[in-house]
Amino acid sequence: CKICGKGFDCPSSVRNHETTHTGEKLYECKQCGKVLSHSSSFRSHMITHTGDGPQKCKICGKAFGCPSLFQRHERTHTGEKPYQCKQCGKAFSLSGSLRRHEATHTGVKPYKCKCGKAFSDLSSFQNHETTHTGEKPYECKECGKAFSCFKYLSQHKRIHTVEKPYECKTCRKAFSHFSNLKVHERIHSGEKPYECKECGKAFSWLTC
Repeated sequence: CKICGKGFDCPSSVRNHETTHTGEKLYECKQCGKVLSHSSSFRSHMITHTGDGPQKCKICGKAFGCPSLFQRHERTHTGEKPYQCKQCGKAFSLSGSLRRHEATHTGVKPYKCKCGKAFSDLSSFQNHETTHTGEKPYECKECGKAFSCFKYLSQHKRIHTVEKPYECKTCRKAFSHFSNLKVHERIHSGEKPYECKECGKAFSWLTC
């Protein structure tokens, strides 16, 4: 992005992101409510609904018009994480996720809210701002529930579509959210990351 410097894998994603600065909104998908700034981006997006794209996932059948977006989607099934942090070795499936992680090492947080809280990337900063304004521009066409960012709307929509793109490689059980898959995988790995400070007993998940 020429305005904030944020990087993207696909040119259409850059153009769509830049509208967060300019406020330009031209093409709205009637299927899911996503707003796009260019006709080419809109056509590529519609392929995910129609399934008529040149590149189709062999596992779930979802279609894509942009090669990089198709490659990114495939990683949700394969678990491939080609982007590795040189500082600590932690790996990520998306280059953007790696950049956000790397900022945790440098400590640089250029995006500062009026409340004093600072962020290393623009998207996290913009999502935080909605906690003050109460703005929820992304509305579910099925039930009317609104969300502050498109990511949360996409996750919510799986309740209606029963889409479960995240599959456990050990037992093949599928989940609608990546975080739920990670919790489930602890059943197989035996990982217990939550330890009681009083007695030292460890647990696989955190409960209130």
